[in-house]
Amino acid sequence: MEYMTENIEPTTTAGKILCCQCGVLIEPNALNMCNGCMQTQIDITEQIPKQGQLQMCNKCIRYLQPPNTWISAQLESRELLTVCLKRIKGLNKEVRLIDAGFIWTEPHSKRIKVKLTVQKEVAQGAILQQTFVVEFTIFNQICDDCQRIEAKDYWKALVQVRQRTSHKKTFFYLEQLILKHNAHADASNIKQVNGGLDFYYAEQNSARKLVDFLMCVVPCRFETSKRLISHDIHSNIYNYKYTTVVEIVPVCKDDIVCLSKKQSKQLGNIGPLCICSRVTQNIYLIDPGTLKVAPISANDYWRSPFTALCDSKHLVEYIVCDVNALDADSKPHVYGKESQKHALAEVYVMKASEIGIVDKQYSTISHLGHILHPGDTVMGFDLQNSNVSDSSLDQYDLEQLADVVLVKKVYADKSVRNRRRQWKLKHMDVEDVASVNSTIDRDYTEFLEDLEEDPVLRQNVNVYKDERKINQAGNSMENEAANDDDIPRIGLDEMLADMTMEDSDKMDA
Repeated sequence: MEYMTENIEPTTTAGKILCCQCGVLIEPNALNMCNGCMQTQIDITEQIPKQGQLQMCNKCIRYLQPPNTWISAQLESRELLTVCLKRIKGLNKEVRLIDAGFIWTEPHSKRIKVKLTVQKEVAQGAILQQTFVVEFTIFNQICDDCQRIEAKDYWKALVQVRQRTSHKKTFFYLEQLILKHNAHADASNIKQVNGGLDFYYAEQNSARKLVDFLMCVVPCRFETSKRLISHDIHSNIYNYKYTTVVEIVPVCKDDIVCLSKKQSKQLGNIGPLCICSRVTQNIYLIDPGTLKVAPISANDYWRSPFTALCDSKHLVEYIVCDVNALDADSKPHVYGKESQKHALAEVYVMKASEIGIVDKQYSTISHLGHILHPGDTVMGFDLQNSNVSDSSLDQYDLEQLADVVLVKKVYADKSVRNRRRQWKLKHMDVEDVASVNSTIDRDYTEFLEDLEEDPVLRQNVNVYKDERKINQAGNSMENEAANDDDIPRIGLDEMLADMTMEDSDKMDA
C-alpha cells in the first residue's frame, strides 16, 4: 500500500505574553507592557512646555514671530496656529506631531489653548501616542511700525496740500471727500498749517495713493522731491525722505474771474467776466450775461492760469428793486452749452449801505432770474468802484462791462439758518486745530450753506443727522420754518445715521 503525502505548510501563531505591570494578555514588545501602563510609566511630552507666551500688537492685531517678524492673524486661524506651533519647543524627529487644533476660549481672556497629538517610539517596535494641551498667554506689545505711528515724528513721505486763497472752503469740501473714501487711513499724522494740510506717511506708496486720489477729485498739480537721510555703502541701501507738494487751483466756488481774449475765444467767446459755479474734477464757469457754461480741466488751467478778481469775502450786499425776465427773443444767441438751471433776467439793485443816503440804482443782466424777487438780498461784485489789478481785465474797456455782477442770493440770516440746521458733518483728526479763528468759522458756515443750496455738490458728501437738534426741535422751529419756506434745506432722506460707540455695543449685544 502506498501512502499519498501532501505538502502542508506549517502555520505559526504569535505567542502572547502577560503585561509585567497589570498582567493583561498583550502582544510581545520591547518593554513587555500594555499601552495603558506605558502611558502611566512613560511621558513622551516631558520635554515639551505646557505653557507659552505670545506677543500681540493691539494696534494692528499682529503677532510676533521671532525674531522680528509680525504676522497678521485672527483668532483660531491657520496663521495663528502656525505662530503657536513655532513657539513650542521639543517637536522634532523623535516626537512627531500628528494633529493640532484650537480649544475654544473667551476672546477677551488673553488665553489661547492648543490641543496637540504626538507620537514617539519609546523602544524598538513600541510606539506611544499621547494628547495634551498647551496654553499660551497673550501679552500686548506695540510693533515697530505702530511705534513709529504713535510717535508722530517718524515719516518717510510727506504730502503738502496747498491752495493760495484767502478762505478754506475748498479744504472743507476736500476733507469730506477724504472722509467718505477713507483716503487718509494710512496717514500717521495730519497737521494743519498756514495755507493747507500736511499728511505724514511711513511708506511712500501710501503717499502716492493720496496724491492719486487728489488728482481725481480736485484740479491740482504736484511736484515730488527727495532728501537723502542715510546710506549703507556695504549693502548699497539708501534711505530717503520724500516730499510731495500738491497745489490746488486758486479758484473756488462763487469767485469772479476775468478771462483773457485768447482764453475767451478758446472757450467759445464766453465771458470775459465769469462766475465759478462749481469746483470738482474741473472748474465750471458760467457767463452771467449769456448763461454759457464751460468746464476747464486742470491741464488747461495750468497751461493758461488765471486768478480770481473777487472772492466771497469781498462781495457787496445789494437789495433787489425789480426783476424783468428776458424772453427767448431778448436773450443773446449762444453757441455751445447753455445752463438749464438758471434764467436770464434784467435786475435793478441798490446797495444796502446806500439806502436812504443815495438813491442810485444799478441795472445788470444776471443768471439768477429764477430765484430773485423784489426785496431780496443778493451779494454782488461792484466792478465800477473796485480797485483790482489784473492783466486780463486791462485788455477790455471797462465801460463795455457790467457795473455789477450778481453772484448769490442771501436767503436768511446766518444765525437763523444755523438754528434750523438739523444735520452735521464729520471731521478728520487734525493737529493744531486750536489755531482755528473766527474767519475759518465763517468760511465753514458758508460751506454748509453751499451744501444746502447745491444738491449736486452734496452728492459727494456724507451728511449725518444731528440727533440733539432733532430732539430739541419744537413748535418754534416749525413756525419759523413755515415763515421761511424758500430757505434751502436738506431733507431727512438725504441724511445718514451717526453711529456711536453706544450704538455699536447695542448691536453687538
